[in-house]
Amino acid sequence: MRYDVLIVGGSFAGLAAALPLARARRRVLVVDAGLTRNRFSAHAHGFLGHDGKTPGAILEEARAQLLAYPTAEILHGEASAASGEADRFAVALSEGREVHARRLILTTGLSDELPDLPGLRERWGRSVLHCPYCHGYEVRDQPLGVLANHPMSSHTAVLLPDWGPTTFFTQGKYEPDAERTALLARRGVAVERTPVVELRGDAPGLSSVRLADGRVVPLGAVFVAPRPHLTGSLALSLGCVVEEGPMGPGVKTDDFKQTTVAGVYAAGDIARPMHSITLAVADGATAGTAAHQSLAFLPERTHDG
Repeated sequence: MRYDVLIVGGSFAGLAAALPLARARRRVLVVDAGLTRNRFSAHAHGFLGHDGKTPGAILEEARAQLLAYPTAEILHGEASAASGEADRFAVALSEGREVHARRLILTTGLSDELPDLPGLRERWGRSVLHCPYCHGYEVRDQPLGVLANHPMSSHTAVLLPDWGPTTFFTQGKYEPDAERTALLARRGVAVERTPVVELRGDAPGLSSVRLADGRVVPLGAVFVAPRPHLTGSLALSLGCVVEEGPMGPGVKTDDFKQTTVAGVYAAGDIARPMHSITLAVADGATAGTAAHQSLAFLPERTHDG
């Protein structure tokens, strides 16, 4: 099977990349394993026109809209390996067959490694959160906490008082410098240096955290930055440069989302330090448009007409 463009990953970035290609009547295949990064969240917020919908409902509507175009296909499965070069990529699928494409777009996303704290994992996406812009409004006017597990954690603590009274838990690892300490004080953030050892309450809700010295601090929600990992190994196996950024690894791309390998594009969370549905969709649309334009300057056309 030969396609103009094969997209690995069918969440927000992948579907956004496929749409301009399908509208250009290019033959495009989206391969998706169905493990979206935000599947733990009950609702998506901050995405214009879809605020408050479930991520699954938004994606279901997007898939239906994409498949209305006759040159677009979606395959549930995994791309296990990829090789080749521009105009001659070969991708092995988990179902056992191999497909070929002139361009590849990687939108495989990230997987999150959570801190190892009792009571944290079962609350992830509900009362243990990562982004105040995505979830802060829903937990407003409650005591909120930030668990420091990253050098940038104090940045979140500075922002969070706009949603509720905030405590920054350094966990004994990420002590803010003098300038950041002064800023936290100006924002009314309490700094707690005794580590949190347990999250408490009826999960997935949260009522308090227990500290190493036995004290209990009432909290309605906790914000924490998980350690992200690239999902799958296609980018590395294709030779794409992966850089370590302030929030974790990312595939290096240019302004048009092309990687360091000609004909391979990357979009969404794997290719930017800031993560949201809105940004993923913008990246996907950029990658899809750029891939189409790279094909348009070649003589071969593959659509009918």
